[in-house]
Amino acid sequence: MPRAKGVKLVPKKILVPIDFSPSSEAALRQASALAKQLHAEIHLVHVIPMFTATKIADFVPEAEFAAEAKKEAERQFAIRKSVLAGRGIKASSSIEVSNDVVGSVLNLIATKRIDMMVVSTHGVTGWHPLVFGSITEKLVKLARIPVLLIRSAQPAAA
Repeated sequence: MPRAKGVKLVPKKILVPIDFSPSSEAALRQASALAKQLHAEIHLVHVIPMFTATKIADFVPEAEFAAEAKKEAERQFAIRKSVLAGRGIKASSSIEVSNDVVGSVLNLIATKRIDMMVVSTHGVTGWHPLVFGSITEKLVKLARIPVLLIRSAQPAAA
């Protein structure tokens, strides 16, 4: 396969970080169109945040929360993988539990040998980007693979 400075010109594995927001669904639609045209595989990833070191565990059992969130993500992924399979697109998925979303995604890029990432500009983030910066912005800066950035409308404030 032709390469340009270590980057595959025709990706065979496309990563789509997904939080099940309308924006990440738009990224998945674009990634599936690309995958179909390029005969590429899609790998979906969802990162479940861990609780910080606070007293929240006294009110919400962390293990129960993580287990329920993982179960729901698996259910959501099963639906999406079925739809992708119906379109002739091979898909796999990962569910990570971490407060370092960017680190988890970057690690997955390396371990799964991902060639390209499709990510949306907005997702389900609440106040987090105001304090810590945009996850998408960090991924675009740090990923060493081509990144297709899907512009999407900013979610309405709650």
